[in-house]
Amino acid sequence: MYTIYYIYICICLIIIGRIYFLIFHTYKMKERKKTIRNNPAKIMIILGSGGHTAEMIRILKYLNFKNYSPRIYVHADTDLMSIEKVKYLEEDNKDYKIIKIRRSREIHQSYYTSIYTTIYAIFESIPHLWRECPELLLCNGPGTCVPLCIIAFLFNVLYITQTTIIFVESICRVKTLSLTGKILYYIADYQIIQWPYLNKSNNQNDKILLSKLF
Repeated sequence: MYTIYYIYICICLIIIGRIYFLIFHTYKMKERKKTIRNNPAKIMIILGSGGHTAEMIRILKYLNFKNYSPRIYVHADTDLMSIEKVKYLEEDNKDYKIIKIRRSREIHQSYYTSIYTTIYAIFESIPHLWRECPELLLCNGPGTCVPLCIIAFLFNVLYITQTTIIFVESICRVKTLSLTGKILYYIADYQIIQWPYLNKSNNQNDKILLSKLF
């Protein structure tokens, strides 16, 4: 009986150690080693709808799609405009696909009820990440990306995948991080902001980068 307890304790310690390693060691920018890739990276792009999608599309215009292929776009089930913007961006490209998930929180939805919709979205995200296994997860904006980032992080903890998570804070966040940014602060590998003041307010942490994408 005690042997089973010892096994459980060891498993818990391993998981805790892995989480600590991911958050406080491998996420240090200065300790990352640069490697030269010979093949494109599979990327999953999460669209936040509205202005957030517009910002994401603007980011994607700077990417060389030859280096990021295939591309998997994820949008909320109630967001139809993002689909059209993706199709216009991709034009005649065929190395991409679009999938949808439940939105974590609708506009003006209470935080209490959003707990249940977020949990639902988390479980719905599991098969998508399991099937696609992206090397890079790129997101910005509202809570649509939170469930996918949580599952991607847990998959990294359990050695199921090795997904680099990049969160780009919205350009409208000048002085404080958004709620999504605060949630993903300890989950994302890289958190990119676009205002010097916001960088100073977070003590210029190595994990937060000042971006010139816009």
